[in-house]
Order: sequence, then structure tokens, then C-alpha cells
Amino acid sequence: MSLKKILVAVSLITFTFLGVHTAQAQATRTWVSGVGDDANPCSRTAPCKTFAGAISKTAAKGEINVLDPGGFGAVTITKSISIESEEFAGVLVSGTNGIVISAASTDVVVLRGLTIEGLGTGLSGVLFLAGGTLVIEDCTINNFNVAGIDVRPSSATTAKITVKNTVVRNSVNASPMGGGVWIRPSGVGTADVSLERVRADSNLYGFRIDAGGKALAKSCVASMNWNNGFLANAPSGSAELLMDGCGADGNGQSGNSSTGGVVSVGAGAVVRITNSSATNNPNGFLVATGGAILSYGTNNLGGNAVNGSPTGPLSQQ
Repeated sequence: MSLKKILVAVSLITFTFLGVHTAQAQATRTWVSGVGDDANPCSRTAPCKTFAGAISKTAAKGEINVLDPGGFGAVTITKSISIESEEFAGVLVSGTNGIVISAASTDVVVLRGLTIEGLGTGLSGVLFLAGGTLVIEDCTINNFNVAGIDVRPSSATTAKITVKNTVVRNSVNASPMGGGVWIRPSGVGTADVSLERVRADSNLYGFRIDAGGKALAKSCVASMNWNNGFLANAPSGSAELLMDGCGADGNGQSGNSSTGGVVSVGAGAVVRITNSSATNNPNGFLVATGGAILSYGTNNLGGNAVNGSPTGPLSQQ
């Protein structure tokens, strides 16, 4: 065989090998397992060990699946991707964030079926810094110091956040901020948030919407949180919260007159509420520094130290 033919053959073999390697590195579906290895290609038969190991081998708009129960570590997401599990899929962290989303304004991230544990020293369970859309479904988030779900976009594109069938609990710290679900855009950032069948239990705050945030909470429960159950907070700018079929029970420390079940603080804060209840709180409805709680007249207040009242009515249309 001539030298030219040998070189051509070697080139073809090299190209083929690189092509296979690239395809493995950018598979549209990858797998992780409690007994996997991040040196693997993350295929079903040779899964990776961690989400961080799998994400570099998963193509944009691809999917990471969990084969069997395990702890799969923290991960930073910078592209459209889904991480999904029908097994017990844990993310266990200490002193840092669990899952960080820092993606482009057109990217879509889906987290489904995960248990994210902060051991009391973790910062935020899910931290959204940038991206287009984030969907969290069927997850449990425990024991973080800053927030269970922490949404703080800063770009001009409105972030779209959906949380369904999820529990956030025991996210408590010593500062006056943070808690279960915390929507807090910064700079020119804004966020539209949909919360459906979400529980926030025993956090510093249950659901907190700061300036730049708009949220619909449907069939959500805030229970036994240290400060407020549902809070719209906007001393400047605007924060909007619509509650439909929600419950706020046992929030706030006994005797603390600045805490309550449903709270609006600041001239830019508006809570609209229908078919909801506030019970066993220091205050049922609490309004401060120009805030507003507007009721459709279909809500229940009872068993609070002070029931309070809405600042105005809303008519059913």
C-alpha cells in the first residue's frame, strides 16, 4: 500500500473516532446512576455518576435521566436541558447552592422528580440567575440557609418560572430575608411566576415576592413559617401576587405583630386574593407602609390573634 493510501486510511479512522467521541459528548439523552462513573459516556448501559458529569455530555435541549436511586451532586446549568427522575434522585450539598441556572434568555430548563437537600448549611436549593423559562415539578427542597427556590434575574428579559407539585421546607436563616420561595429580581430584571400545589412549610418566609416579581399562587399552602406565609414586598417598584384557593396557617411567631398569613408591604405591593384562608397567624391580613390586599369577598379569616381586613374589594368579572 502506498504512503498516500496509508495516510488517507489513518485520516478516515481518526475522523471516525472523533465523530463517535463528539456524538457521545453531545447525546440528546444521557443517564446517571448511583453506581455510575463520570468517565463513562453517560449512556444507559454506561451511565455517569453525577449531574455535573452528565451535563457536559448532553446536547442543548437534551435530557438527563436517572436510572436508579442515588445522590447526584450540585450542577450549574447554562443551556436548555431537562433533568428528570422517577426514582429517588438526590442533590446533597453543604455550604453552597444545589442547582444553579445561568442560561440564555431563550433557554428552557426543566427539573422534575428531584430531592434537593442543603443539610442546614446549603445556600439556595434552586438558584435562578438567568434564563428564559424554568419549570420545577414534583420536587422536594429541604434545609437551605437562603432560600429553597431563589429567583433573582437581572436581565431585561422577563424570566418565566413555573413550580408545580413541590414542597419547600426548613429553609431558615438568621437574617430578615429569605425562606421558601423567594422571587427577587435585581436591576432591570423581572419575573412572572406560576405556583400550583406548592407547599412552603417551616421556612423563614413561605412565599415572598419582591419588586419586579409577579406571581399567581393557585392551591398553595404556607404553614408554620417563622415570619409571613405569603408576602408581597415593594417599598419601591411593584410586586404583585394573586392567590387563588390558597391557605396560610400558623405562620409568624406568637406575639409578633409584624408577621402574618397574608402580608403586603410598600406602596408598590398588591395582593389579590380569592377562595383562600388565613388561620392561626398573629395577623390574618396585614398591610404596612401603603401596601394593598384586595379581596373578591370569598376568603376566610379565623383563629388569628388579629384577623385584619382587606384594604379594598375586587369584583368578580
